[in-house]
Amino acid sequence: MRVLEQKRDSWRNPKHSREWLSSLSRFAFPRIGKVPVSEVTNADVLEILTPLWHRKVATAKRVRQRLRAVLEWAVAMEYRIDNPCDRIGPVLGSQKDVTEHMQAVHHREAAAVIRTVRAAAAAAVPAARLAFEFLVLTAATWGEMRWAEWAEIDRHKGVWTVPAKRAKTNRRHRVPLCGRALGILDAAQKLEGGADPLVFTHGGGKPFHDGMLRRLLRKLGIAAVPHGFRSSFRDWAGEKTDHPREVIEAALAHVVRNRVEAAYAHSDLFERRRTLMDDWARYLAQGTREESESVE
Repeated sequence: MRVLEQKRDSWRNPKHSREWLSSLSRFAFPRIGKVPVSEVTNADVLEILTPLWHRKVATAKRVRQRLRAVLEWAVAMEYRIDNPCDRIGPVLGSQKDVTEHMQAVHHREAAAVIRTVRAAAAAAVPAARLAFEFLVLTAATWGEMRWAEWAEIDRHKGVWTVPAKRAKTNRRHRVPLCGRALGILDAAQKLEGGADPLVFTHGGGKPFHDGMLRRLLRKLGIAAVPHGFRSSFRDWAGEKTDHPREVIEAALAHVVRNRVEAAYAHSDLFERRRTLMDDWARYLAQGTREESESVE
């Protein structure tokens, strides 16, 4: 806890401290929660990380990083002379060829999922249903949207400006809002009266729990996670449209990796992204209508 307290002030988002402690509580504490830092061994660290290393790559990296920070603190405080996290890499093996894929539905099924969630009155609070559809329409990340504030929304211009401190790339990201997304915002404001700073809340101005939408989809039998709908959007844009790759990547707030491209990437291609997102909204609306007609 002393390490967590030292780090807390340097984090931009308060959820980091909760995630930090949560991951250690889940994966590390069952093995070493009651072990003095001076007595944690290489075997302890291996026992914690081995089940995750090739199955949950991102989780394994985060847990190792957090364990290392705690043990590095112990070294600095002279409670121990080494850090086991620096020794276990060769034993665990390389993660280079291991890729984690978020569960996602085919883009043809995205509209059907929206329809299912809309109808899930008994399974979800109204704000959760609205938040899910807004997430799909904007191709935003859950972290960006979960903490979205009304002050970031310009409904007249149809723009949501995600501040750098919460954006995926640590840079301000403008998100064009289609007509349906603006309608969702109107509905969300009516739910809470617009008095709370957060756009989507779980009653009384409380932010959604981190896993709320994930649990909602699982409860409805949908084999996807919220982040996976960014993949659905990416596949649709690449397979079904002629929008340039750089526009699609900008819509996902992806960093340009090619140095030459990055040197000329001074524009956020906002107006071209607006056209792209309007096309995505029309595609989803058409799919929703077609499913409705087929059911009838």
